[in-house]
Amino acid sequence: MDIFQKVVDWIAWLVWEWGIPGEWLGFDGNQTIPFVVIILVGVGIWLTLRMGFVQLRRFGHGVAVTTGKYDDPDEPGDVSHFQALTTALSATVGIGNIAGVAIAIHWGGPGALFWMWVTAFLGMATKFTEVTLAQEYRDHYKGVEGKEDRDSKLLGTVSGGPMYYIQKGLGQNWKWMAVLSAVLLGTVAFFTGNAVQANTVAVTMSDTFGINIWITGIITAGFVAVVILGGISRIGKVTSILAPGMAAIYVLGGLAILAFNYEAILPTIGTIFSEAFNPTAGIAGTGVGAILVTMMWGVRRGIFSNESGMGSAPIAHSAAQTDEPVSEGVVALLEPFIDTIVICSITGLAILMTGVWDDTYPTQIELDSGNTSYIQVDEATGTKAEIEGAALSPITIENGVAVVDKSGVTELAWYNVSVPRIYTACEGICDDKSDLQQLFSGTIYPAQGRAVAEDGTEYFSLAGMAVQNGATLTIIAFERGLAPLGDWGGYIVIFCVLLFAISTAISWNYYGNRCALYLFGEKAILPYNAVYVAMHLVGAVTALSVIWSIGDIFLGLVILPNLLALTLLSGKVREKMRDYFKREPWHENYEVHKRIVEEKKKGKSQEELSE
Repeated sequence: MDIFQKVVDWIAWLVWEWGIPGEWLGFDGNQTIPFVVIILVGVGIWLTLRMGFVQLRRFGHGVAVTTGKYDDPDEPGDVSHFQALTTALSATVGIGNIAGVAIAIHWGGPGALFWMWVTAFLGMATKFTEVTLAQEYRDHYKGVEGKEDRDSKLLGTVSGGPMYYIQKGLGQNWKWMAVLSAVLLGTVAFFTGNAVQANTVAVTMSDTFGINIWITGIITAGFVAVVILGGISRIGKVTSILAPGMAAIYVLGGLAILAFNYEAILPTIGTIFSEAFNPTAGIAGTGVGAILVTMMWGVRRGIFSNESGMGSAPIAHSAAQTDEPVSEGVVALLEPFIDTIVICSITGLAILMTGVWDDTYPTQIELDSGNTSYIQVDEATGTKAEIEGAALSPITIENGVAVVDKSGVTELAWYNVSVPRIYTACEGICDDKSDLQQLFSGTIYPAQGRAVAEDGTEYFSLAGMAVQNGATLTIIAFERGLAPLGDWGGYIVIFCVLLFAISTAISWNYYGNRCALYLFGEKAILPYNAVYVAMHLVGAVTALSVIWSIGDIFLGLVILPNLLALTLLSGKVREKMRDYFKREPWHENYEVHKRIVEEKKKGKSQEELSE
């Protein structure tokens, strides 16, 4: 596992950290500006300017289209504007909003939230562009309408996404890039959209209720399988209920925390802005002035959360019933706003305002977990370095404290932060400090993932006061923030973790099988779905750090061909946008929609009279 983790970490570094030396732009020479961040932010700025700040000027029109008052059911497509938005939101509003924000703050400090906001604002223009293109160049399947067989339901009547607008918009010479995009996006669906979701649910259920991760994985995989077999129509129906409901519950809980801590709102926002440009020493990963570290984590988690530039959401939006590509583009630009600027902000403010982000908590530390590491401290200089467990010699612990040797002090760490005192494992779940009863004395064998006490007792897990990360940290924030109402606040997050993760996995399956459809044809959909469900179970039982790292790798790769296509085709989108707002076709759609609603009312009235 150590070798595999090392390879994954190296590739993740290549994708997310390799770039221009910071000293070229006046930053600390030890920092770099990752190429992927430069490209993502650069294209976002370009599209914002190219589309004339469409995310500000056409925000209201996007809301109007989403309400459905311009819907015409006779136009081509499989779902309404609202269902397309909720399907896409079900994929974007997920674990990234709960666990991803916590991870960004843990590694990048409070200032990372600001860079998530920046990513979201620029992402609104990016999302508008890619969804408009997906609608313009989508495929229509003739002869499928009206059929009720299972295969037709799985296929739908339309299919779109980056692979289609790359090939059709840029021409056959670019088909290689369309294929690459489909392969990468289909793989991202396995990890980021599926395994990460399953992993977070399984870990949350295990940490909170002690439920075996295998049991949780089997249950959630089964539910996902039942929904995805119904195709986009069933997915759209399920997500149109799940997405608004789960978002409302989570947002209301978060707003209550803000209300109880209203005096801390402005100071916390001030801290976010100051830490964005002049970060101080943080929990893990940040240091004084390490602005690029803060920026990288904010941008990385921002992309994961709102998915702008990935090419995933265009697949869902391409299924919308419309013959006006721009009308769906303005709907799509609402996604980053709802996902990141609203929901992620609530998570971040809850974590920071309640002060849980840098507190320590009683924690069961599995010695073979991917979240466990070791930090070597040089006694002379005080410098710290993370060391791979497999490379370490046995570590002697006396009364819970590591013994100094010739290399200095090697400390057991949880989420890359040293645990000051080590105890024997808790009996069951570590809920309270009182559960930490006996200081550990003995030897830890990092390479073997075990420890042996002085009396010969063997342990595969120890315990201590450790910082938390991911969904667990957000649960603690809601528990503390909603304490005036009782001790049930954390259950809101647990409930939403379950709903967010399942809805995200459902929506991402549709994205993945559209890629399989493009690459191999209709016969590939069922096999892809089967592997997808299996991958959901695998994700549930794999270490969080490994799953997130693999997901981040493909996340960074998949945006590259898509952003290149968006840049090259941005002129086409601007032309379509200007034409759309000049013609104002929504007025005609409004009259059609009004007439259909009136006819339905008359028909219903006649039925009631006949009865």
